[in-house]
Amino acid sequence: MTRTILIVEDADTCLATLEIALSAIPGASIRTASSAEQALEFLARHHAAAVVTDLHLPGLSGFDLIERLHALPPHARPAIMVISGDPDPSAPQRARSLGADAFFAKPYSPAEVRRTLESLIHAT
Repeated sequence: MTRTILIVEDADTCLATLEIALSAIPGASIRTASSAEQALEFLARHHAAAVVTDLHLPGLSGFDLIERLHALPPHARPAIMVISGDPDPSAPQRARSLGADAFFAKPYSPAEVRRTLESLIHAT
């Protein structure tokens, strides 16, 4: 079964690293968006098993995106993973309180991100 993973990241280097790491997930189809608005447009037309997002995006923030995704009906809600370099020590808790399932601070282990995301999408 193919499961779509949407990466929402505006930094090319971070995006490339995530694409490589997450493409190793069996059955994963990786899609990308460079803003929360692009992600929401994609999700209005397609289902994603998971969304991996940065917090600092142009336009709507990653926090806004998490809040909107968490408001979806449970059957349509993707797993939400945050990867961010936000220096605010309250960012992980804030992201989780809005509905994120996992949070990784930059720098992160691509292998650990892949394993965690694999667990999240196979739990749904």
